[in-house]
Formats: sequence, structure tokens, C-alpha cells
Amino acid sequence: MYFFRRCTVMIIFVAVFLLSACGMKKTSEEKVKDIEFTVVNDEDIPETLKNAIEEKKKSAFKLSYADNNDLYLMAGYGEQPTGGYSIVVDELYATDNTIVFATTLKGPQEAESVQSFITYPYIVVKMEYLDYEVIYK
Repeated sequence: MYFFRRCTVMIIFVAVFLLSACGMKKTSEEKVKDIEFTVVNDEDIPETLKNAIEEKKKSAFKLSYADNNDLYLMAGYGEQPTGGYSIVVDELYATDNTIVFATTLKGPQEAESVQSFITYPYIVVKMEYLDYEVIYK
């Protein structure tokens, strides 16, 4: 009896696992099209986003925010020891069901004179709203 009950529980567990795997959405990173975007200046960032950035800026973060017909994607690189950092958007494109957003933090050049104070580099880009999952790279 104990063996039978144990086998039944195992069969149910395996069946639930297999059925839930069938319903999983496949995500692909194969580019379908490039996405047009603009880098948002600090004074044009919506107040809600400014507050979110202020809360998270001390550590690295990646956020998205939808507002009307626009989607904002943000990437922050946390606390840095000096000024002179910039962020480059390497990729921003759509797949069949995702948005891929890749950025790189560029440090100050060796020959560049930088001020020695704490900075929190981040970038905010604005694009047309797409109801897709965002993959940050």
C-alpha cells in the first residue's frame, strides 16, 4: 500500500512538471528588427522614473517603465569613484516576443583629467511601447 501511494504521488508530480513545461513561453534572441530610440536627458525624465533611479542608483540596476505609448528602458552601473564615465547602447532590437537591450559602461580615458568624486552613471532610453519581455545584457 505504501509503495502504491508513493508511486502515485511520483506519477502526479512528473505529470504536473511535464504539463507546466508545455505551457512555457519560448524566448528567442534572434533579431527581427532594430528599434528606434532616443536617449532621454535628465530634465526630460518623468518624475516617477527619477524617483526610482534615485532609490536604486547606488548599485547596478536595470528597469523598464511604460508611460502612455512609450517604453523607457534604464540601465545604471552603481557607484563609481570618479567622473568621466559614459554608457553606450550596444544593441536595442526586437525578436518575435522580446526586446533585447545591451549597454556598456565606458570608463574615463587614461589621459583624461577626471574629478575625484562619487558618480552614479545611468542611461534612460525612450522607445515606442511594445508589450514584450525585456532581456537586459
